[in-house]
Amino acid sequence: MTSRSVKTNRLIRQFGILKVPLIWYCRPKVIEHTDEKIEIKIALKRRTRNHLGSMYFGVLAVGADITGGFLAMDPIKESGRNITLIFKDFKADFLKRPEGDVHFICNDGIAVRELVKKATESGERHNYKLNIEASVPSLSTDIVAKFELTLSLKDKTNN
Repeated sequence: MTSRSVKTNRLIRQFGILKVPLIWYCRPKVIEHTDEKIEIKIALKRRTRNHLGSMYFGVLAVGADITGGFLAMDPIKESGRNITLIFKDFKADFLKRPEGDVHFICNDGIAVRELVKKATESGERHNYKLNIEASVPSLSTDIVAKFELTLSLKDKTNN
């Protein structure tokens, strides 16, 4: 695990404890974090399981949310600006039952950096559709869910 992944893990835990306790409750773990990609794992445990023994869809939503959100955190912080981050919409396709630890991967890091740059240059709200895929690598290479979240950023520095 890289030092960046360790740092992101710490930030997610802190954010979960202080801002969104449900994130902390799900105990996500950063597997990989680069400028291009982030991979986050949520373990299938009693607290994340549904009545059928697979991962509860609310936990899958948390995984997609933090995968997209934390991919944007570094470029926002590096900009030195007061940029607000929200998700405008959330689309999920559940393809198979996730019956093991779920890995969420987003490869849109470069596009997110460009989005931050556009938001800082214009002062207007800018959007980008993030694509996040979830799989259970311990069981199969198949995708168990696909998520599409519209990341929306606005620079509030001069407002």
